[in-house]
Amino acid sequence: MKKNVLIIGAGGVARVVAHKCAQHNDILGNIVIASRRVTKCEEIAASVLERRSLKVPATLHTYALDAMDTAAIEALIHKTRSQLVINVGSAFINMSVLSACIATGAAYLDTAIHEDHKKVCETPPWYGNYEWQRRDECKARGVTAILGVGFDPGVVNAYAALADREYFDSIDSIDILDVNAGCHGRYFATNFDPEINFREFTGQVWSWQNSRWTSNTMFEVKRTDDLPVVGSQTTYLTGHDELHSLSQNLQVANIRFWMGFGEHYINVFTVLKNLGLLSEQPVITAEGLEVVPLKVVKAVLPNPSSLAPEYQGKTCIGDLIKGQKDGKDKEVFIYNICDHAENYAEVGSQAISYTGGVPVVAAAILVAQGKWDMKTMVNVEELPPQPFLHLLNTMGLPTRIRDEQGDRALSEEHCMIIQAGNTRADSSLTGRIANQYRSYQQPDY
Repeated sequence: MKKNVLIIGAGGVARVVAHKCAQHNDILGNIVIASRRVTKCEEIAASVLERRSLKVPATLHTYALDAMDTAAIEALIHKTRSQLVINVGSAFINMSVLSACIATGAAYLDTAIHEDHKKVCETPPWYGNYEWQRRDECKARGVTAILGVGFDPGVVNAYAALADREYFDSIDSIDILDVNAGCHGRYFATNFDPEINFREFTGQVWSWQNSRWTSNTMFEVKRTDDLPVVGSQTTYLTGHDELHSLSQNLQVANIRFWMGFGEHYINVFTVLKNLGLLSEQPVITAEGLEVVPLKVVKAVLPNPSSLAPEYQGKTCIGDLIKGQKDGKDKEVFIYNICDHAENYAEVGSQAISYTGGVPVVAAAILVAQGKWDMKTMVNVEELPPQPFLHLLNTMGLPTRIRDEQGDRALSEEHCMIIQAGNTRADSSLTGRIANQYRSYQQPDY
């Protein structure tokens, strides 16, 4: 049983993580928030106290930390006796934080893949370039490291695992659809770190098609789907973290990621790119100053956290999965709907941060309880999805399923399965799911 959480990062996702850790601090223990600017950590701690998020009385501790300094991270882990490290800082710090966890034995959890600030859209699979190279070391030292356990990557990986294990005999395609149908009222802004946001879209778009990596350009391929709640939405084929583990861990020939963009975003993005303002390479100004254009753009755009108070509307993120079951073609959409205003009312963050932050806390709870304490490095699809998804149902991110039987909540689905399982042999698909569901209904969550 692991206790005491060190949260590294102080952005919008870190705020959600702090609130959700506080709401479950009877399980997770002490909460420490550390980032480069301690004032931002202090603001988050104050928010947790003001909103009375703590389940049991506790003191939140804050520290200034250079998260590129592995030795400093190790020292803070020891000082705070943290056994769970939640990394929601920049994607550039993953390897230094992971190294500190391997050295100290603390469990490591993050929400995005590592990036080298000098490189954009590296050769797939991206995990193989960095995190997976430490997998054997994690196993040898018995260190739990759960990679990419936000929403996408993260929850969508669990959706794919659930479908693969319970709803299909074989899967032809997994299309991950990410739509933000909300409005923040600003002329132009990104919903998470602008630097990371733009880096995703300035290089090649890698997708897994016909069991091999396929390259396209950004905004080259699009589709339109009629989605629950948010209606008809156009999304564009985009490279993304989860493709790089799902393609290796599931026997599926086609795995793609699609993200929704409005025409205004595409126009502004295109102008910035064509002007060279999205370049990660430094340039020299007329005054002799060396600047990175992308960092300048980041500096002048609104902080994603500042969008939360005025944000209205909903997000829809899910997996559209096609394959065969019992000799017949089958299609299932497993998804979540999130509301910006509701998330702000609860924790002071918009839905993009909320969907990114809640899952990693759910994973930390499962590690703390021993259910996901795997003593090695894993991606989410390698773990049993049921305890994760059922815990998320209680934490603000309920899962729904739409197929030939209609649209229903995951909890309703399993109630139906349990009823059916009472009259069928446990060797059947229904019985297996029913037994798994019963085994994960623990009173401690």
